[in-house]
Amino acid sequence: MKMQSVFLRVLVLIDIIKDLIRMSELKKYDVAIIGGGIGGLMAAYRLKNNNKNIRIVITERGNVLEKRHCPAGRNSTCIHCKTCSITSGFAGAGAFSDGKFNLGTSYGGTLGEELGDTVANQYIGEVDEILKKYCTSGDPKVYMSNQDLKLKCLQNNLRLLDMNVKHLGTDKNFLTMQNLIKAIEHSGTETLSCYDCESVEKSDSGYILNYTNGEKIFAEKIIIATGRSGANFVADFCRSFGVEMHSNYVDIGVRVEMKDIIWKEFSDKIYEPKILYKTKTFEDRCRMFCFNKGGLVSAENNHGIITANGHSFAEEDKKTENCNFAILSSIRFTEPFNQPTEYVESISRLANMIGNGNVIVQRFGDLVRGRRTNDHRLAQNTVEPTLKATAGDISLVLPHRILTNIIETIYALDKVAPGTANDDTLLYGCESKYYSIRPEFKNNKFELCDNVYIIGDGSGICRGLSQSGAMGIYVADCISKK
Repeated sequence: MKMQSVFLRVLVLIDIIKDLIRMSELKKYDVAIIGGGIGGLMAAYRLKNNNKNIRIVITERGNVLEKRHCPAGRNSTCIHCKTCSITSGFAGAGAFSDGKFNLGTSYGGTLGEELGDTVANQYIGEVDEILKKYCTSGDPKVYMSNQDLKLKCLQNNLRLLDMNVKHLGTDKNFLTMQNLIKAIEHSGTETLSCYDCESVEKSDSGYILNYTNGEKIFAEKIIIATGRSGANFVADFCRSFGVEMHSNYVDIGVRVEMKDIIWKEFSDKIYEPKILYKTKTFEDRCRMFCFNKGGLVSAENNHGIITANGHSFAEEDKKTENCNFAILSSIRFTEPFNQPTEYVESISRLANMIGNGNVIVQRFGDLVRGRRTNDHRLAQNTVEPTLKATAGDISLVLPHRILTNIIETIYALDKVAPGTANDDTLLYGCESKYYSIRPEFKNNKFELCDNVYIIGDGSGICRGLSQSGAMGIYVADCISKK
């Protein structure tokens, strides 16, 4: 028995020595930021401003910004890259967005509810000031709210969410993010691309981050900034560390494309109309958002699922004759069902199956007549599609309730922008947004557990560039004061 006890102690001692050796070989940082989107970038920027000697690393599962190129091209079919260059990489999914920055808390997340509108707006203003420093191609246009358009919507049972919006355009947004990243790297922050964090483990003095490429990193503090595409990582982390999670709502619907002139009254005055509609049949909430003036429809690869999105550019020579926007039906599930993300993904996979691995496109006139769109009818359409999608029938994909909501919403929008419900209007399916989990925070610093924080879309709070960036700055200040 005595010999056995000595032997066990020796084994424990060997394990301790191995751990010490392993720890001594690891790269060590004060703060590791998982995710290089605008939230993570703003957090790193602020942390360095607060303390120039702090050791920071940003790890990103995607590529550096300059190497983020979609091989499918503008009008081609998605080729299912392992890591989508549109949704992943430094500057995040927002790198190829049309660069809309909402200068307030009316929409784009619930940061105002968490921090109070005064504090949230203060940080949103600071994001704007930082971006101004790195936007070297002239001052972007700011679109102001408009009371006449708000009244017009109210008179037709629609609610226009108005707020001042700054529009950089995809091109200016790209250059601004590029300049910001260079400034962050110049300040001494290390950036590592193609580093996909698969797990985190607790150590005595901090955390060890494990990456799929076999690398490991030690950090005293962690900021999780994985964005919406990192929902599974966030869920796994919360389960591993006993953080309670709450189901959030999901949105599913279509990307709508038509001639730009139809929405010109709105887009010339407020740039992006965000409109809510309560459907008559089911009394569900539908929303029109992510409007792209003179834009194009794009395909995104979200973990092998191809979904629709939209972009627009600031430069006139890059604009198209079309505009596009999303119409999404919101669903909030109740117990016992707790897999809203999986539900939305299954619908999107079905669309890919029917579309032969691609997004489906259908004429609105064909949809309401109960027939699928074919290549012949699509070729004769007055609205030329800006995405090479598979002509098909969206009614074979979307559940009856959601499809009814979308058709009702299109007819409602037609009252304020006549022509929206034209036969030649194009619907691309599916487009989905999901915020399936909302972690339980320890405090108002968005701390999940000791020295681990979460920001951006992955937190279940933000749904836009401005609030994600503001959340990054806020958490950086919380860490600096701790």
